Amino acid sequence: MSPIFRRRATRAPQERLVTLIRKPGCHLCDDAQSVIEKVCADLGVPWEQKDISQDPQLHDQYWEQIPVVLVDGAQHTFWRVDEQRLRKALTE
Repeated sequence: MSPIFRRRATRAPQERLVTLIRKPGCHLCDDAQSVIEKVCADLGVPWEQKDISQDPQLHDQYWEQIPVVLVDGAQHTFWRVDEQRLRKALTE
């Protein structure tokens, strides 16, 4: 029997979700938001932001890495967002 290979299903940009986990007064968070806004607007990808000061679970999980970017619920990066890397993650 031949092995079965699974292709990763490609999702349309509108079916993706970028989440920015941030905190108030964080200049790195502001920088990350600027990149996310630009990339998501260009690609038509929805995005949201969550404040660790309002969510104890997010605070416990991410407080040392703020800002954190999730793509479809999985951690993509933290501290700095590379525009090209984010674009690639959302289009592959």
